[in-house]
Order: sequence, then structure tokens, then C-alpha cells
Amino acid sequence: MSENDMHYLQLLSKSFPTIADAATEVINLEAIMNLPKGTEHFLADLHGENEAFEHVLKNASGNIKRKVNEIFGNSIRELEKKELCTLIYYPEQKLELIKAVEEDLDDWYRITIHQLVKVCRDVSSKYTRSKVRKSLPAEFSYIIEELLHERSDDQDKAAYVAVIVDTIISTGRADDFICALCNVIQRLAIDQLHILGDIYDRGPGAHLIMDTLRQYHSWDIQWGNHDILWMGAFAGNDACICNVLRLSLRYANLATLEDGYGINLVPLATFALDTYGDDPCQEFMPHLLKDAELDEKTLLLTAKMHKAITIIQFKKEAEIFHRHPEWMMDDRCLLEAIDTARDVCCMGGKDYEMKSCFFPTGTKELTAEEEELMKKLHHSFRVSEKLRKHIRTILSHGCMYNICNQNLLYHASVPLNEDGTLKDVEIMGQKYQGRQLMEYIGQLVRAAFENDTEPELKAYDKDYFLYLWCGKDSPLFDKSKMATFERYFLTDKDTYKEEKGAYFRLRNNAEVCDRILDAFDVTGDNRHIINGHVPVHVTKGENPIKANGRLMVIDGGFSEAYHSETGIAGYTLIYHSRGFQLVQHEPFTSTKDAIRRGTDIKSTTQIVEMSSHRMLVADTDKGNELRTQIADLKKLLHAYRHGIIKEKRN
Repeated sequence: MSENDMHYLQLLSKSFPTIADAATEVINLEAIMNLPKGTEHFLADLHGENEAFEHVLKNASGNIKRKVNEIFGNSIRELEKKELCTLIYYPEQKLELIKAVEEDLDDWYRITIHQLVKVCRDVSSKYTRSKVRKSLPAEFSYIIEELLHERSDDQDKAAYVAVIVDTIISTGRADDFICALCNVIQRLAIDQLHILGDIYDRGPGAHLIMDTLRQYHSWDIQWGNHDILWMGAFAGNDACICNVLRLSLRYANLATLEDGYGINLVPLATFALDTYGDDPCQEFMPHLLKDAELDEKTLLLTAKMHKAITIIQFKKEAEIFHRHPEWMMDDRCLLEAIDTARDVCCMGGKDYEMKSCFFPTGTKELTAEEEELMKKLHHSFRVSEKLRKHIRTILSHGCMYNICNQNLLYHASVPLNEDGTLKDVEIMGQKYQGRQLMEYIGQLVRAAFENDTEPELKAYDKDYFLYLWCGKDSPLFDKSKMATFERYFLTDKDTYKEEKGAYFRLRNNAEVCDRILDAFDVTGDNRHIINGHVPVHVTKGENPIKANGRLMVIDGGFSEAYHSETGIAGYTLIYHSRGFQLVQHEPFTSTKDAIRRGTDIKSTTQIVEMSSHRMLVADTDKGNELRTQIADLKKLLHAYRHGIIKEKRN
């Protein structure tokens, strides 16, 4: 036995000091290996749609409804099953409605508690008692455990179970108990949640999504381009701050900024009115989403603020692009290419007609007033305590990619050459590709928030957030350009085109996908790439399953801004012990509607891939970890039994 092995076993013996302790743990781990695989839930491109996100999270993309149908079949009516599902999703709110109309409340309590216990028993069946126990609320832990493991059809225990339920009701604890049971069902329906990027922008509730995730039991995120933009804003990249503000103003969505993070927009409003008071700002009128109503005065103010921050954005981006000529993005400094005397922009040696040419602050450096405004906005982002907590949460739970159970997860792309080989991307004089590129970018992102990073490197790291947002070879963008300027200012719509990188043209090729999977060391017969970023246009016949099942795209347009474009309201993916199910969602009405009418998101489930056998924990990454632990414990048992290490009995 090597010295390192001996040292490790000595450390392990502190946790398992006797043969009995080590043997018991081996038995426990061997048993866990033979439990069914936990259910994984994949979501992408939430874009601030907190109500739809909350509902999909609560109903586990229809997983809970499926279980209710399996458990009760035809034994209860469809209406009763729908009511039971709504109660599980929204227990507190649904209880208030039921109590207002139910004549025999005690009887309803008895029936409902027994139904909920059946559902809870089903969703908990694939976990150890220990894991279930840890998910139970402390005040009802003992009672729920008793009900889960005792059956009312057992004649010897029928009276025992009945008395427990009756006592819950008679002591006035029924409401709290039902809420606790519903929350446990939600908790156990999904073992692991994967967010494939883009929590932020467009919708009104990104901060509310983050509040929910901070309380969620087990989740990870692969950073998206919009997440990176907000991370860059908090890190102090002024160009990112401007982009965040511009996107919020473009959709007249200021709730996340003002209500969520306390960003003070009064200085921007004041500056915009002073500077663009006589400008109609037609190109900057916001895109209003459903139920959004703004009076004419507010619309005009929003448009002026929109233009003011956009002009500052182009100037701030130009500063960074000039600072990094190696990025080869000087051609995106188009504000500087405007000839105001002729109302044209010279781009690529050609003059393009401008929609408007009113630039009272000039087209090059920031004015003193713009500089002062940026200082105030910069300060507001940097001192937001809630934003700090949310960005730290994204950092601690996130990365550029993840490999989980033979699935490679990332938000957008892996940069490729035209022939499908991995593309070299240069960062600070070094070239990276594939996995090494993703890992190095992850290091740069984290270094931007560390106090011990050298000032010069930290300045580069902070600037690099902008490249990740709009750089041609960024794995989070991967297009020829971001045509923001062209859409706002040029009349020629041909200039609006953004050519996608080779990845998006080649991702339907199974050989290319296999090459990417090989580069990330993803092995196995049923390996996949799962990503989002580009909405799947269902109305045009596009299929989210690509490359003979190797790749799945689950951005179907969660954001309301995409619904008319995609024809649906997002995809989610469920990976349970029997295989993959892709769930296609129609637009969510509202939480209020879901509670009052029991309306669920209308969803269509497509079976993507079913396993020939029910997958067990032994078939997962967790199973590999457990096998290693079991092998180590068996070495410890050998050491105990041969006197190499002495047992430590009390």
C-alpha cells in the first residue's frame, strides 16, 4: 500500500471508525446504486418570464400531472385530478379558494390528505428514506414519514393512519400540513434542474427567477450571453451596463432594474429630456409586450432614454474595441463612421442612408454630461446588494459548460471551422479551442470578480465581457456581427443580416456532433449535446432534435417576444429513469388563471429516446462516484481486518 493510499485511508477511518461503520456504509451505497435514476429537468432561455418559469418548475414540465393520472386513473374524475394538480402547484392560493366554497371542509381535508400522501409516496419511491427525510419540513417530518410508510388499506394500521389525519384536522393544522405535502411533492418530482442560460432580459421578472433559484434544492446553470451581459454590468463594464439598460428600455421593461435591483434611472431620464427634448426618437419607441400599457408621455420619455443610452453604448463599445485591436472589431465603431453633413454612414467603403441624423452629443467621445451620467449609473450597478447576491449565485452555480450523465450542456455553440473542425480562438496571444476554450473563458469570467487578480489582467477580463456578448468567435454569440447600429439607424435592411457561425450550419451533422463530444471527453452509447440560444421555428417546420438524436435544442421561445416568431412558448426536457421526453409548451396565460380555473400550460410531449431498461443510479455519474466510494471503503475494511489500521471504538 502506497503512502498516499495509507494517508487517505487514515482520513477515511475518521468518518468510519469501525468495521461495522464501514460495512454499513458499503451496504447503504450498494443499495442506492440499485434505485431508479433521479429525474433531471432542462430549461433554457427563460428571459425574465418568471410566471411561466415558476409554473413549469411547479408542474415539473407535466411530470406531476402524468403521475397523478397514473396513480388515480379512472378512480377520480378529470376535474378532480385537475384540481388536485392545481393544489400541488399553488397550495396556499388554492386553499383559500376552496375554503370559500367547500361546505364539508373536514371531509375535503381527509380525502385530499390521503390523495396527496399517495402522490408523495410515488414521487419519493426512487429515493432513500434518508434523502426523503432531509427534504421534509421539520415541523411535519415525523408525521409525513409515518404516512408515507403506512398504508390505510393495511387493516392493522388503518385506525392508526385515520387518527393521524383526523388529529391534523382537529388541531387546525390541515392547511399547513397540505402546503407542506405539496411542497415536498414539488421538491421530489425533480432531482436536478439544469438551466442552459439566459435568465435575463426581455421579460419582467429575471430577479424573481433568481430569488426562486436561490432557494431551489439542486440546480446548475450554463451561462448564456444575456447572463454574461449582466455579469459584466455588475463587474463594472460600462458598455455592458449600457446594453443592459438599452435592452430594458427597448421592451419598456424597467421592473427588474428599478424594483428588482434598485437601479436609479432618474439621472438618465433627466439627461434624456435635456438632450433629446426636441427629438421624436421614432426609431427608439419601445416594443411593448402583452398587457403592457404606457401613456404617450411615458412612451416618449422611454424612447428618449432609449436613444440616450444607445448613443453612449456605441461610444463606450468603441473605446473597448480600440483598446483591443486584436479582437478586429474596429469595423463595429459605426457611430464614428457617420457623415452628419450628408446623412450617411460609410461602412465597408460604401455609403448607407441614415434614418435620422440627430446627434447633439457628437459621434465620438463622451461629453462631460455623458461621462457624469455614466459615473452615476456605474455606481448604481456596483452598489446594488441584491444584484451582487444574484451574480454571486450565478457564479457559484454556473460555468460555460457542464457534462452530466453523458450529456454535454452549453448555452449556444462551440466555435467551428467551415469543415466542422474545432476553431482556434485567440485570447491574450494564446489559442484555445473546444473544451480548453470554454474552461479558459470560465477562468477569465471568475477572475474579473476576484480581488487578487492583477490590475492589468482584471481590466482585460472586465473588457472581455463585451467580446463574449458580441464577438464573432464568442461561444455565446458566434455570428458575423451584432447589427444593433444598423437596425436603429440604417434604411437598408440588407445590412441587418447577422450571419451565424459554422456551428449553427453544421450542428445537424452527426459526425460534427460526435467530434465535439469527443473533444469534451463525453463517452457512452447514448451521449448527447443539449443547448438553447437560438429559438426553434416550429411554424417553419424546424425540428429541435438534430444530428440523428445527438443534439437537442430546447430554446423554443420562452420569452413572449418570440412567440409570434416561433409559434410556441418554449421547450423543456425531462430525463427520467426510462429515457428522454421533450415537452413543447404553448403560451402561459397567468398564475391567477392557473389558480382560479386550474388552467395548466398546454404541452405536447415527444418521446425522444427510451432506454431498453430502467436506468438506475448505477448507470449515472453519481453511480461512478459511489463505485469509487465503495472501493475505498472495501480497502478500509481490508486494512481493519488485517490490522493495518486499528479500529477506533469508543
